[in-house]
Amino acid sequence: MDYHRGLGLAVLALVLAFVVAAGAGDDHARAKAARDAGEIVSLRAILDRVEAEFTGSPVEIELDDDDTGRWIYKVKLLAPGGAIVKLEYDARDARLLRAQGRGADAARRHRPN
Repeated sequence: MDYHRGLGLAVLALVLAFVVAAGAGDDHARAKAARDAGEIVSLRAILDRVEAEFTGSPVEIELDDDDTGRWIYKVKLLAPGGAIVKLEYDARDARLLRAQGRGADAARRHRPN
């Protein structure tokens, strides 16, 4: 009896993994289509903007679309002091929307006047 239950759970886990992978593939295709159509800027453009505006190292980057259809790059940045700074950029024009975290101000590059 335990063998069949274990096998059933393994099959269920496998099916769920395929469903998640299929959804991720669809998200990837939509993001690629949006970039190819010029609706969003490339990841390279976002990384260049992050480097120009902040010191630190990106440790995680996501491209999400919200309920209104707006694409947003979400970047987690490891600031020099060790804090994690969360950045959000509008994917259409690479405009910074939000910078939050206890190290956000310290990580921001100051431009000369």
